[in-house]
Amino acid sequence: MLFSSMIFLWVFLSVVLSVNYLLNLVPIEYNKRIKIKNIFLLISSLFFYGYGNIKYLFLMIFSILINYIGGILVSKENKLKKINLIIIITINILLLFYFKYFNMLIIIIEQLISNSDTLLFDLINMKGTGKLGFTEVVLPIGISFFTFQAMSYVIDVYRNDAKKQNNILDFALYVSLFPQLIAGPIVKYSDVSEQINFRIENEKRFAQGEKRFIYGLAKKVILANAFAKIVDEIWTLDISNIGIVIAVFGAFCYTMQIYYDFSGYSDMAIGLGRIFGFKFKENFNYPYMSLSITEFWRRWHISLSNWFKNYVYIPLGGNRKGKIRTYINLFIVFLLTGIWHGANFTFITWGLIYGIILVIERLFLLKLLDKNPIKIINIVYTLVIVNVLWIFFRAPNLIAAVNYIKQFNNFKSNYSILSYLSMNIIICSIFGILCMGLLQKIFNKFYIKYIKTYNSRIIFTLDMIIQIFLLIYCIMLLANSTYNPFIYFQF
Repeated sequence: MLFSSMIFLWVFLSVVLSVNYLLNLVPIEYNKRIKIKNIFLLISSLFFYGYGNIKYLFLMIFSILINYIGGILVSKENKLKKINLIIIITINILLLFYFKYFNMLIIIIEQLISNSDTLLFDLINMKGTGKLGFTEVVLPIGISFFTFQAMSYVIDVYRNDAKKQNNILDFALYVSLFPQLIAGPIVKYSDVSEQINFRIENEKRFAQGEKRFIYGLAKKVILANAFAKIVDEIWTLDISNIGIVIAVFGAFCYTMQIYYDFSGYSDMAIGLGRIFGFKFKENFNYPYMSLSITEFWRRWHISLSNWFKNYVYIPLGGNRKGKIRTYINLFIVFLLTGIWHGANFTFITWGLIYGIILVIERLFLLKLLDKNPIKIINIVYTLVIVNVLWIFFRAPNLIAAVNYIKQFNNFKSNYSILSYLSMNIIICSIFGILCMGLLQKIFNKFYIKYIKTYNSRIIFTLDMIIQIFLLIYCIMLLANSTYNPFIYFQF
């Protein structure tokens, strides 16, 4: 079920909000009411996940049980504590490996035993022979997110950074809470443990959450979907003949699409969480305004970056064991980041290149960028690298990615850019550029100054009018369109 779908907006969310509100009217003690509300949210979240494919609901329940038991086992101070941690982490990784990487493993094995003259070509193209006769494993939606989230709980309990949760229903709610279930942000248990049984729901928080949700919905439906259509059309062309103009435009559109798609989802998740009394940490901080690749990864998908930092980079030694070890640790983290995103050599290459760039920045480049007085150069440097590397993210295989990048040196084209420059995409491009951080910086300063100087009701009224307009426009677009995928659902 998509946040940006009619069934979610008009049926699921309407019912959940209505029942949640009615439970507030029940004349019982707060502790009893919050337990009832937690059970209702848990049932709603499990229904939300099982709506797409009910058989994967059992996979989630299994994950909840394993990690709940794991939390109890690693909380005990005995000789088996570390062994229990290793067993639980292994089970989680094996589950993730089977559903996410088993198909890739089979393709590799089939190619290696095929003795084909085109082995390398077919391997890079992720083309199997079918000799082993395995049925393709379907990837359960959001498995990487809820698996990492559950693992972080067990590791934190092992480290004594979090207390074990004795109530399995409360733990199940933490793992399955529908706002952040299938595309993040990845929430640490210690960040929401107290909120599960002690949270505040009021009109102010509801308004804050509603506003965040609507703006996130607008990012997705108005901007991301518009860019996505252009990107998909360009990738259906003969890539070897699109030329530099369309290649650059296609890369730009995908850069806009993935940002407004994923940050829009995160905004909706954070907004929904706020409505129900939960406060999730930010997942994006205007990453396209970054002055280096190092800064970019502090601003992009923050919850994932923090996860790898806390559970991979620091345990490996971080930057405490000398420069060489620091560079190796960075390289390992971004190799794993690439692997996490998908079972394809494109993602591995994407992660490896980022790892190399970050090492180069650590070696000397970051100092030069910091000293550079003309910061627009830093932003352009960052955006060029990010744009090019997103091509690996979008390409179906490495060969297609390389062929696309080659077009940056091809000044001939079989296609015209005018075919894609509709008024809608031009307007979306303008707003896409402005809203990636430029407009927000200017508006926030004006917003604070105006509220302090004049009547804040004018601003609030204007804000409400904009929200109503965006919501109505989004519903109109959703009613007239069947194109509405989320990029990060595949992870």
